[in-house]
Amino acid sequence: MERRLVERAMRGDEAAFDALIERVGDHLHSVARRILRDPFLAEDATQRALLDAWQNLPRLRDPDRFEAWAHRLIVNACHAEARREGRHRGNLRLVASDEQEDGDTASRIATRHDLDHAFRQLGVEHRTVVVLIHYVGLSAAEAAEAMGTPVGTVRSRLHYALKHLRAAIEADARLERNLGTA
Repeated sequence: MERRLVERAMRGDEAAFDALIERVGDHLHSVARRILRDPFLAEDATQRALLDAWQNLPRLRDPDRFEAWAHRLIVNACHAEARREGRHRGNLRLVASDEQEDGDTASRIATRHDLDHAFRQLGVEHRTVVVLIHYVGLSAAEAAEAMGTPVGTVRSRLHYALKHLRAAIEADARLERNLGTA
């Protein structure tokens, strides 16, 4: 991220802030959609994170860390939306993938469905760590910073999440095999 642009935004330059959001806004929204698995909650979380960014940007200590800071804001906003929504509804709706469908075979569609089904069973904190590390491409240390947790906690959550995903996919495969032979 361009340091001068961040510094201008920190001083209250709305055009500079708009330019920053133009560069990272879609990415933050995509992260929110993957964590929350609901387009409406993701929109609310994104708006909350962007408002927090505008209000708190003057207090950002290191302009070079703007993107890491923005990731932390979106993670916090997603967790707040999940808690708020959890009080009103027990489960989150499935959101369609924002990736292009380019002639998926039946096998790829089934695999994607199985993975998505397993992913929905994870709690928001476990989905968050998987998204930050495997979608955003952050290291465990960067994910820990974005989540505001120790690196060991991130590694533990990632281990648990991947273990749960594998077990859920294997269970679905066993069920399909048993139904096919019955």
